[in-house]
Order: sequence, then C-alpha cells, then structure tokens
Amino acid sequence: MFMGEYQHSIDDKGRLTIPAKLRDGLGASFVITRGLDQCLFVYPTEEWKALEERLKTLPFTKADARAFTRFFFSGASECEWDKQGRVNIPQTLRDYAALQKECVVIGVSNRVEIWSKERWEDYLAQSEGSFAEIAEKLVDFDL
Repeated sequence: MFMGEYQHSIDDKGRLTIPAKLRDGLGASFVITRGLDQCLFVYPTEEWKALEERLKTLPFTKADARAFTRFFFSGASECEWDKQGRVNIPQTLRDYAALQKECVVIGVSNRVEIWSKERWEDYLAQSEGSFAEIAEKLVDFDL
C-alpha cells in the first residue's frame, strides 16, 4: 500500500527522485501514465496488469470506453530506476502534468501520483471544503 506526501524537484532532464518508501513498493520496473486531474499515475507492474485486464472488459463499441482506453494506454511508459533512485519521466508526460521544477509525490493506496506542486496546492485548496460532503456521498463507506 502506498501512502504519504513528499516534496521533490525534477531536474532539467526530467529525472525525479521517488522516496524509498514508495520506490520499494513499485519494484524494479513500473508503469507511468497520464492520470486524472492532470497528474501522473504510477503503477507497480502487477497492479498495471490487473488494471489492464479490467480495462479490456470495457465494450469497445462504446465511445467513452474507447476514449478512456486510448487516453490511458497511449500515455503509458514502462520505466526503471537509475542508479540514484530516480525515474526519467518522458517529456509528453511532463508536459501533460506541467512538471517543471517542484513536484509532489503522493501514495494513493495501489498507486503513486506525481503532481506539479502548483496543481497539487490548487487541488487541495479547491477540494478541502468538500471532503466531508464527498464522504457522505459514499454511503457504504464508513470512515
């Protein structure tokens, strides 16, 4: 399980250090793709394979299913760590998530998310007031 929030910088070559706590759970190779809310999703290989199997069951005759599958898989990149424990994030993914210098890396249960610091702060500011309201809507989920 991934959890926690960490501040890191991405260098000019697109290399980002992922905290050891999260890196260990991701394994030697993992998948980074475009996520929702303009961040990046990072999955351990086994979790990616399970997600891939679930997405394969979506009906390709439905436009929304095709669009989501294209969005998700076309941005995916299999990655590995360098000797310093950094990942080199492809330029297309850096552009999508607006990663320039300051980044926030968060653990979210079965995945890691990478955010630009500015987008993360904006997301928190917009969402803080609605967390209780969202929890109430999740009727069967008892916090």
